[in-house]
Amino acid sequence: MKKEGHSQRILLTTSAALVVFSVVLWIVISQFFNITDSNTDPALEKKFILYLTVVILLFLILTLFTVSRIIYHFTKPVDELTLVARKLASGDYKARTSVSEFKDLGDLAVSINQIARNGQETQIVRSMEKERLKTLIESIGSSLLMLGRGGSVNLMNGVFAQTFHASSSDAIGKSYKEIGLPSAAEKLIEDVFLSEQVHERQIRIQQEYGPLDLTVYGAPVIGRHGNWLGIIVVFHDISKIIKLEEIRKDFVANVSHELRTPVTSIKGFAETLLDGALSDPDISRDFITIIEKESGRLHSLVSDLLELSGIEQHGFTLNLSEVDAATTIHEAAQLVSGKLAEKQMTIEIDEMSDLVIEADSGRLMQVLVNLLINAITYSKQGTTIRISGKKDHDSIIISIADEGIGIEKEKLQRVFERFYRADLARSRESGGTGLGLAIVKHLLEAHHGSIWVDSELGEGSEFFVKLPIQQHPQSTE
Repeated sequence: MKKEGHSQRILLTTSAALVVFSVVLWIVISQFFNITDSNTDPALEKKFILYLTVVILLFLILTLFTVSRIIYHFTKPVDELTLVARKLASGDYKARTSVSEFKDLGDLAVSINQIARNGQETQIVRSMEKERLKTLIESIGSSLLMLGRGGSVNLMNGVFAQTFHASSSDAIGKSYKEIGLPSAAEKLIEDVFLSEQVHERQIRIQQEYGPLDLTVYGAPVIGRHGNWLGIIVVFHDISKIIKLEEIRKDFVANVSHELRTPVTSIKGFAETLLDGALSDPDISRDFITIIEKESGRLHSLVSDLLELSGIEQHGFTLNLSEVDAATTIHEAAQLVSGKLAEKQMTIEIDEMSDLVIEADSGRLMQVLVNLLINAITYSKQGTTIRISGKKDHDSIIISIADEGIGIEKEKLQRVFERFYRADLARSRESGGTGLGLAIVKHLLEAHHGSIWVDSELGEGSEFFVKLPIQQHPQSTE
């Protein structure tokens, strides 16, 4: 819609009034002339009327020009003030008006400009606060959802959208029942709406990559004057905590089971000896041999538990020095030579050179011995273990391959867990504690290294150890 300025309206009105006045004046003068002198020469009369018309037109033009200048001078500040006021009303606080030389209009212009400056500053502050709030909401590691009084979605952060596969643009304005929330979460939201009190509960969602455990916290949002604004719902991912708790429970159960077995054997055979078996030398020797074997197994288990606990402690440190990995490999092979002889096995070590790294020589020896014992334990008699090493950019990779029973594909990711055994019967028979590979993994992580395994069931396994040539600042983890 076209809007005319204040000065334009006044100018049009004034112009129309002057035109009407001039026409009326011309008619009045013409009629007066006709009445007062009826014997006037017609030519002279026409000439007079022409002169009269020209004079009135000149007067009209001059008057209109003068009036327009006067009106423009007085009404332009009013038009500017009106335009700026409209911009301010629409939210454009950058608008400013010039200060008029007229005192009243000048004071009004100064006041309007001050309002504009205040509004602009407030707009900037609000924009900054809005940006801070948005950044804060997006930075929260938990899923956040805000609902209005009617249960429609007013706000959600990126974590929520990613967790529940929702789109903010599609979900805003919809009911919370239409965005794919778990039924337990919907029930909690309904409870918050009904009771207007805080509610919290734990839920589990089944997803493609596994279960997702969440703590859902819902609370009403109350305004300054006690008016109900809606509710806020926070979904906190506690999957890692739940998994750690399950690992802790499994660890306690496994330790209890592993300790109970040798202790029960020792106690049982000792009681048998005390009940009279000591009188038979052959039975006594057999029972004492079993007690010695079980006590050795118990000692190994306790030692490994203490070792693993020490590695995981915060104050654990490495004694770093320059270590020739090739020399350490040969020394580790010598340490397990007795076990190799028992199973008539051999070790083949490839030629390796320039494998000097910064490491803890004692801990590196422990890693290699544990891996070799593991390879011997799960290998058939008369087979061969092959060891190789090479440089890989700023690291070295050591490979230990056996011709053992192998590991099933689905079990490969679990072989480094505490007490996990790919072949439980073979481990029991060999007296293994199930902690050797867990200790190896933690020692390599302390060296900023890694370990992985490739295996074929019935064909054998190959463990790969990767260690950096130069260590970072010494680990205290």
